Amino acid sequence: MNDAPHILLINPTITSRRSARFPLSLLHLAAALERTGSSSRIIDGNVDRQFVDDALRAMEQRRFDAVGISVMGGPQLAPAIAVSTAIRARFPAVPIIWGGYFPTLNPEAALAAPYVDYAVRGQAGDTLPELVAALASAADEAKLALIGGLSWKRGGAAVHNPNRRFTLADNGLVLPYDKLGDPRRYLARTYLGRRTVAHQAAIGCRFRCTFCGVAAMFGGTTVLPAAERLERDLSYLKHELGADSVQYFDNNFFDREQDMVPLLEVMARFEMPWWCFARSDALLNLSESAWKLVRKSRLRMAYIGAESPNGQMLKEIRKGTRPDQTMAVVELCRRHGVIPELSFMVAPPHNTAEETEHTFDFIRALKRVNPQSEIVIYVYTPLPENSRHEKDRAKRPAPPLFDLNGEPVVFPATPEEWALPRWVDYACHADAPWLDDRLRRRIQDFVTVLRCRYPTVQDLRSPSWAKRSLSAMAGWRYHFGKYDRPWELELANRLVRLRMPQVSGL
Repeated sequence: MNDAPHILLINPTITSRRSARFPLSLLHLAAALERTGSSSRIIDGNVDRQFVDDALRAMEQRRFDAVGISVMGGPQLAPAIAVSTAIRARFPAVPIIWGGYFPTLNPEAALAAPYVDYAVRGQAGDTLPELVAALASAADEAKLALIGGLSWKRGGAAVHNPNRRFTLADNGLVLPYDKLGDPRRYLARTYLGRRTVAHQAAIGCRFRCTFCGVAAMFGGTTVLPAAERLERDLSYLKHELGADSVQYFDNNFFDREQDMVPLLEVMARFEMPWWCFARSDALLNLSESAWKLVRKSRLRMAYIGAESPNGQMLKEIRKGTRPDQTMAVVELCRRHGVIPELSFMVAPPHNTAEETEHTFDFIRALKRVNPQSEIVIYVYTPLPENSRHEKDRAKRPAPPLFDLNGEPVVFPATPEEWALPRWVDYACHADAPWLDDRLRRRIQDFVTVLRCRYPTVQDLRSPSWAKRSLSAMAGWRYHFGKYDRPWELELANRLVRLRMPQVSGL
């Protein structure tokens, strides 16, 4: 009889089946559990719309020693709550462990829920196996206190163990994709190719932007893979699964050139078109020889956090880049055949309307330099102070936030409160308490005119004639800056339904 711990890993629904990609975090956890002698099963709510019922059915069919649930926050919170409450009601003795961005940024809120027993902060590859081992040996408080990155309950109060150092473990094997059933169903037709695969080579980001959940998660740490590991992974994805292109989920793909060149050399041999996150300063600092590798590896699009045209604001949020670098990188990308996908944050808490209009003007200037530049617009929603990394809170406290009435913004204290529509919008950078109806509408109208005038190349479903027609219809509004109430574009878009990358991704 096998007495090894068996863990149920769940990825609650967060996107459509069409947009589903590999649940990479759970695949890494499954590999980590296997290395330590445990086994696991993965249920992915992005492809299994009955994942709550299927999780209960799986637990009825065999014993699980714990349930691990990955929780991003925003739209994933409600299904995470649903599956957690269902499991707690049916199997009250089984420990429920939350991991991912939400419990990392909001451990107190996560543990305030009666259906969450443990919260893993940051990387869980070592924390989860250690917790599973402790639970298997009737864990006492002394054992729990030794597990880095763990938050737990003692006498009704939350206990937060010290953070854990990040690593990139490699057992010489590819991830256990077979736990997903047929992994080929996760390959998608995208702008990059007919069978685009999701992959993550490096983890973390060495920059510490104050608004960014990645900085709060990783605390300024980046760990890159060995070139041999990337070659092994790409070989499997291309030759075994049939992938023809790659969407890299690295938090910041381009870092220091000397570290990137060995990886680019591997990618140049595979020549699989790819998309990634990048920074303008990193791309501008690449040598011509590195750009030669980038072109040979077939980089098609780089998502660049431009954030703001205000240099002082970029300094305050510790972005580390300048507006002139944003302007320079769109020209650089044009010369090298790479489409820059630029994200901007409008409506900051101070000088809200003025900064928003300034951003609109800057976007128009970028489009004049490189019309192919893709633009993604978000509302600036800084992290709650207690969600920022502890080192950043100590060094530079964030200024207080106030709503339209001048009252301090009070953030939710439970998962249920964070799952309310207005806080889901906050987490998704779609709305903020200091945003009034007039400016909210102004932003919506600008985005409508902009995306009709310049439909994204990522949209493969809308007919070319429809996109050309919408672009022509929006031309006069964009040319004269007449964004208000574009009723004709909204009506036409109901029929065409242009793709919105900030909602549906690549």
